[in-house]
Amino acid sequence: MAFTLLGWLVAVCAAAVAIHARRSRTRELAERNRLMQAERDSATRLAVEQERARIARELHDVVSHNVSVMIIQTGAARRSVHELPEEAIEALRAAETSGREAMNELRHLLGLLAPADPHEDLVPQPGLSRLGTLMDKIAFAGMPVEMSIEGQPRPLPAGVDLTAYRIVQEALTNALKHAPGGRAEVFVRYTERLLRVEVVNTGPSVLTGTPAPSSGNGAGRGLVGLRERVAVLGGDLDARRRLGGGYRVRAKIPLGEPAA
Repeated sequence: MAFTLLGWLVAVCAAAVAIHARRSRTRELAERNRLMQAERDSATRLAVEQERARIARELHDVVSHNVSVMIIQTGAARRSVHELPEEAIEALRAAETSGREAMNELRHLLGLLAPADPHEDLVPQPGLSRLGTLMDKIAFAGMPVEMSIEGQPRPLPAGVDLTAYRIVQEALTNALKHAPGGRAEVFVRYTERLLRVEVVNTGPSVLTGTPAPSSGNGAGRGLVGLRERVAVLGGDLDARRRLGGGYRVRAKIPLGEPAA
């Protein structure tokens, strides 16, 4: 009887230890998952913040260039035309002053949004007109690229032009990195109110069970940045693996009301 009671106590203790160990493992796994999710969230926030800083710098370049041209032209008009009424001269002088104040505000806002990066080169921002050069570089690196343009190409707002270029640049760079030996196609379509940009590339099919690259779920830092850029302009971006193989990045960006 004593042996039976002892055996029962041992069994109960063993079960209690097993339950405690299982609960400890469950807590450890839950904590590990929480930490991993926190790291992913932190990386995503960092990517968004860095991309916003970059957007701020690029917008500063675009806007400040145009405002500077306006200031210069206004000043030249004021100095070259001597027969204007005093009111007109004062209006031109006020326009110059407002332009300079706007430039100062731009520099101030840029300092708040994106502190200066001493390692970043100040170069002219690219647009769709430079896609040919970009595709030549990608092709030279080993991935043939074809481009198709639909609609009537026309001058685009500087921010839209830059964003469209960045979409193609990021998508082709990812394709070259994750699908070596494949091919890529770039589609640009102009409509009255939208610019549509799509980049597709060949690669292993998801049906083969080939593991997706680290950015294959659309959560890579580059794609996070692209979505941020497109969202700023009121558009949307979709990036995903294709069932038939490869990857597709597709975006549509509003162009505003068509000119009358």
